[in-house]
Amino acid sequence: MHRIGSVTVLLSALLAGCASLPVERGAGIARDGFELAGRVAVRYGSDGASGRIAWQHSPAADDLFITSVLGQGIARITRRDGEIKLVTADQKEYGASDAESLTERVLGWRLPLTGLPDWVQGRADPARPAQFTRDAQSRLSELRQDDWRVEYQEYDGARPSKLRISRADLEIRLVVDQWVAP
Repeated sequence: MHRIGSVTVLLSALLAGCASLPVERGAGIARDGFELAGRVAVRYGSDGASGRIAWQHSPAADDLFITSVLGQGIARITRRDGEIKLVTADQKEYGASDAESLTERVLGWRLPLTGLPDWVQGRADPARPAQFTRDAQSRLSELRQDDWRVEYQEYDGARPSKLRISRADLEIRLVVDQWVAP
């Protein structure tokens, strides 16, 4: 798969369609699950792509759907019963027991889907060591975990709304436009 195709598939892996009631401004961080919708931009080396993301997360499952800025489906990543599946826009399906090895095999690099559910909620994955700094409101401003750097650029109440996630020559920028009630 070409690098630009890999970036496009990555974008797809970060979005999933969901419809629920919006969370009140300043609502607390969900421990069991969340749904979000937003925009994502990925730069990998000299390649880049952007799109929309919808993500439904629970302890038992994930559904991420990525679309182009024009609304066309790019990719979907699902996690159910310990199985991870990635389906591309051309309906090619790939599977693995963990998202990191799957994205490494299909995209050529590891996407941090293990830590990402915690990171987008403004916290470190409690199962792994981390270093972090906090802002004046005691919210995370920067987190370093598993060789990833997560910068929290904006918050909407208690929830992060703009993040920059980077490692080596990969950068993911995520803007959460809407958190929805689980």
